[in-house]
Amino acid sequence: MSDTAGVGADDGRLDGLYGLRELAGRLAAGSMSSRELVAACLERIEATSTTLNTFRVLRAEEALAEAEEADRRLDAGERLPLLGVPVAIKDDTDMAGLPTAFGAAGDFPPATEDCEMVRRLRATGAIIVGKTNTPEFGQWPFTEGAAFGATRNPWNLDYSPGGSSGGAASAVAAGLVPAAIGSDGAGSVRIPAAWTHLVGIKPQRGRISSAPVTEQFNGLTTFGPLTRTVADGALLLDLLSGSLPVDRDRPPVPAETFLRSAEHPPPRLRIGLSLRVPYSGMSAALDPAVRTAVERLAEVLARLGHDVVPVEPPYGLLGLLFLPRSMDGIRDWSHRVPNPELLDPRTVANARNGRALRPVLGLTRAAEAPARAWIGRVFRTVDVLLAPTTAVPPPRVGELNRETNWETDQAIVAACPYTWPWNVLGWPAVNVPAGLTPAGLPVGAQLMGPAGGEGPLISLAAELEDVERWYTRRPGRLEASTPA
Repeated sequence: MSDTAGVGADDGRLDGLYGLRELAGRLAAGSMSSRELVAACLERIEATSTTLNTFRVLRAEEALAEAEEADRRLDAGERLPLLGVPVAIKDDTDMAGLPTAFGAAGDFPPATEDCEMVRRLRATGAIIVGKTNTPEFGQWPFTEGAAFGATRNPWNLDYSPGGSSGGAASAVAAGLVPAAIGSDGAGSVRIPAAWTHLVGIKPQRGRISSAPVTEQFNGLTTFGPLTRTVADGALLLDLLSGSLPVDRDRPPVPAETFLRSAEHPPPRLRIGLSLRVPYSGMSAALDPAVRTAVERLAEVLARLGHDVVPVEPPYGLLGLLFLPRSMDGIRDWSHRVPNPELLDPRTVANARNGRALRPVLGLTRAAEAPARAWIGRVFRTVDVLLAPTTAVPPPRVGELNRETNWETDQAIVAACPYTWPWNVLGWPAVNVPAGLTPAGLPVGAQLMGPAGGEGPLISLAAELEDVERWYTRRPGRLEASTPA
């Protein structure tokens, strides 16, 4: 595959090669129109609908009308950070006029109001072209389901982009949109970012409001950007950040904007390299190709002047705080579907487990602060952790999607055991591309920080990006391809 080929129209301005900030700048300068940009975006999405299968629902007519209005506003001299730029959101997110199916089958009614994150995104002038595919209730690190089929990886259509924000990641990696917003409840931004060669930011819990609800999945889940560059992700995070009184977690405003953090290198840091798999109750082993990629990034960081040392956070039995909260979230979502008979049998079983575990839910939340204090001791000796994002390279489509919950859980824990602890703790982490395997498949590494540590993580990721230049490597054209 070509490293630089775009996916879509032959016009060099509209082939998906430009990022979020560059497109916003070109629209403001008048060198392209939002109408032609959004039309080209929709054309690329339609051209790959039978191959990548990234979107659950499109807003084609509405997006084109909004683009024409954006052009009028731009011509009148109005300026907003993303005025006229097309973006995508995940199908777990309420947007007025669209159903929120969260990967499930059935005839869902349209939402009556935007959630706070969508309201903030639209206030930037961005044009939301549609909602991207996700597995049922975001349960799995693959994006497959009876309601929509299988979403595929633009680097190789035989492989999965991961999940649960797999449609969002696949769309950005393929250049269908310059950026998308996913959500991360156990790695659901970071995992697909790793497997599609993207930057994926999981911010501090509460950094992006969960309103109108107090929190998502009992505090496990946060919204997060998927982009090809660190600065684009930092800009999106700036634009979406902010808490409301309804939010259970309301972190303080950072000392500088996240985009500013991306524009300067960090001071010399002590970075802990952590390769041990956190205990998840099932077996998992680090694939040699992923180990090699992460250790190579550690060497790059050392050459940049940072002190890289081996360290392992004392996770202990942290997983006991994860399971009741995640299962209860599935129980909650199972009550929102119009036809429960259409739910995956594994979802039904997980919802039943959620009901059974509800009595201990309060205990898991009470234990969170002591767990933070215990595990946070690692930051007395290091500033940042560097760890694999996944244990394996991207799996083939269907490889993790097993018949029963037990078989599926074994497969997904073996593939993705590294990300979930930071969801329990509520702390920030950033996936960065770590390179390609000999088979040409992307793998990633995560930079993990303490509470409120997004700024240093973003600075460090941007410093790596200046050396690695991962945004120059792209998957090839896909319109004429057919999945195996």
